[in-house]
Amino acid sequence: MKVAVLAVQGAFIEHEKMLEKLGVECIELRKKEDLDKEFDGIILPGGESTVQGKLIKELGMEDEIKNKIKKGLPVLATCAGMILLAEEIANDDKVHLGLLPVKVKRNAYGRQLGSFYTEEEMKGIGKVPMTFIRAPYVEAVKCGTEIMAVVNEKIVAVKYNNMLAMSFHPELNESDKIHKYFVDMIINNK
Repeated sequence: MKVAVLAVQGAFIEHEKMLEKLGVECIELRKKEDLDKEFDGIILPGGESTVQGKLIKELGMEDEIKNKIKKGLPVLATCAGMILLAEEIANDDKVHLGLLPVKVKRNAYGRQLGSFYTEEEMKGIGKVPMTFIRAPYVEAVKCGTEIMAVVNEKIVAVKYNNMLAMSFHPELNESDKIHKYFVDMIINNK
């Protein structure tokens, strides 16, 4: 099994370390040609969604990433990655990949000082640590999107077909439960 991690900006190395801990091979997606390599899943990491969105467009990666996900490639999207995937962004008229049927609010928890940590239940996984850093949340889910976790009455994790997206950063904690769940999604997709 091989997982590609979008490595143009953000917390991609932390995801790679988590996958390596699970014995999963990683490749980094830095340029369009990297998308020609064989891989079984993709991670869209946290970071700056505006910068990531601009870079994947400028590097000619946006359409190919979008097509692979549309065709069923399993994707794990965290924080900025969730914004990249979202069909609608509440406080921004710019949409990037637009595949996940949700309405997301960017920087919903405010600036860096609004960052926090908690442990809550995630459907099908159990209690997981959740680190929120200038995080978005899901304002509304659409047509068949499953709510996976709620914190303080806000939707912070969702699943839709081959897409698992969350507001928080599972890669910044010791727990590998979410990455294991994602690996299982890939195995079940084969």
